[in-house]
Amino acid sequence: MKKLICAILAVCMLAMLAACGGAQDDGVFKPALDAEMSCSITVVGSYDNFEALEAEFDRFNEYYPNVRLSYVKLDDYNNTLATVLEGNDKPNIFFSYASMIGNKKFDAVFAHTEDLSDPALKLDLGCIRQGLINRDANGRVYMVPVFSRTYGMLVNNDLFAKEGLSVPTTLSELLSVCETFKSKGCASPMMGYSQKSSSCLMYTVAYPMFAAELAKNSEALALANALDSKAGEYMRPALEAVKKLMDNGCVDLAACDQIGDNYTKVILRFFEGDVPMMICAGDTVSGTKKRESQSEAFTNSPFTYTFTPIPMNEEGGYFIDSPSVEFSVNKDCDNLDMTNEFMRFLISNKELNQMASVKRLVTPTADLSFDTVYAPFGKVPANRTISPEVVGITDPLTVQIRVAAFKVGKGELTVDEAIAQYGTFE
Repeated sequence: MKKLICAILAVCMLAMLAACGGAQDDGVFKPALDAEMSCSITVVGSYDNFEALEAEFDRFNEYYPNVRLSYVKLDDYNNTLATVLEGNDKPNIFFSYASMIGNKKFDAVFAHTEDLSDPALKLDLGCIRQGLINRDANGRVYMVPVFSRTYGMLVNNDLFAKEGLSVPTTLSELLSVCETFKSKGCASPMMGYSQKSSSCLMYTVAYPMFAAELAKNSEALALANALDSKAGEYMRPALEAVKKLMDNGCVDLAACDQIGDNYTKVILRFFEGDVPMMICAGDTVSGTKKRESQSEAFTNSPFTYTFTPIPMNEEGGYFIDSPSVEFSVNKDCDNLDMTNEFMRFLISNKELNQMASVKRLVTPTADLSFDTVYAPFGKVPANRTISPEVVGITDPLTVQIRVAAFKVGKGELTVDEAIAQYGTFE
């Protein structure tokens, strides 16, 4: 009897080990279609080029060598997409954006869109941070994020180390390190683009705080989305934070105004090596890797840098977790089975992280530590992580905080004046 019990236990143990082994293999792509299938798949989008995706095409061809995959840029993307989906050469996959949801202009687009939450497709949506996934009232998913975005500041870690300083995690620490850098001769410890309201540093500072206010108050959110003037009061903490940075001399606006755009010029100015903190969006950070070699200053004197939240109160900074580019599948395309097979291949920790690494955009997976530049956002607690699309924040209200923050930062309006004008900014 003892031998029988031992034998049964041994069999159970082997079964458990086998199950564990199977769990480890879950992340490994296993082809489900005939490897000899021959067909074409086209992805259309708004990028001029998409080397990161083309690298995924090559990897997919290791499993399906006879599948021809291509990427095509559409001119005037938002205005031509619906027409292209109705045409003879229908794309299989297309870029989609959260801003399309609820916009009647894109009703014709969504009429062609496949529900990617269908269990039969076996897409691993669980590998994506759930705050990035848009679901309609019936739980359907029409777009899956392949990149995400956030707001923060590039930090020159070498400058901080040189002065024996730690990267600030609270507002008082931020003001303190700015004062220290100023005492060492740094005229503008924080910099960013400030010529126009679009992509301005003031918006990058203010938006996360405004979003946080709206996320905890449904009535405020409703007023803000309706552009009701009473919602202006909820901008106060964000606008006062912008003003505090300016009043404390953390930002030299005259120097910032010399930066020509919020992408290449911001990056190259940061790579000069004398800016401790450069305020920008994650989309700007995506261009850093490619431009390291374009900067003579960085080439001659390279330094380590990371992208970190801006701590605008004593609790720290926020992680605004928004989708950047999303993929949707045209349910009326040719070769739908192979199209879904490619999506099943792509939507995984391994492939999404790989693509984000090449493009240097924020991965939509939970594994933010794989790229050290973005690793600080992986440490932001859940209660300070905000997904605007899930909260219900719409584009019109973002215009209000963007323009208000810009005008307060520039000294064109007081905080009270900007609050009173909520709903009127264009």
